[in-house]
Amino acid sequence: MSDQISQRQLRNESGRIMRALIEGEKFVITRNGEPIGELTPLRRHRFVRTEAAIELFRAAAPVEYERLRNDLDRLADQTMAPRA
Repeated sequence: MSDQISQRQLRNESGRIMRALIEGEKFVITRNGEPIGELTPLRRHRFVRTEAAIELFRAAAPVEYERLRNDLDRLADQTMAPRA
C-alpha cells in the first residue's frame, strides 16, 4: 500500500522520503488533498563482480551441448519463412 504525502511533506521531508524509497516504499503525492502523482523506487541494477560470477558458475552442472542443441531445435522454429 502506498503512503499519501502532501506536496509540502515532499518538500520538507525529502531526506526521509528518499530513504524510504531506497527501502522500496511507494508514495502518492497529494495537493490540497487530491492525489496528483506517484513516487516509486526505480528497480536497481545490481552489479556482480566477475570473480563472484565465475565462482557461482563453477558449481553449476556441466552443459551437455548436444542435448541443449536438440532442446533448442525442438522448441524454436528454425524456418526461414517471414513471420506475419
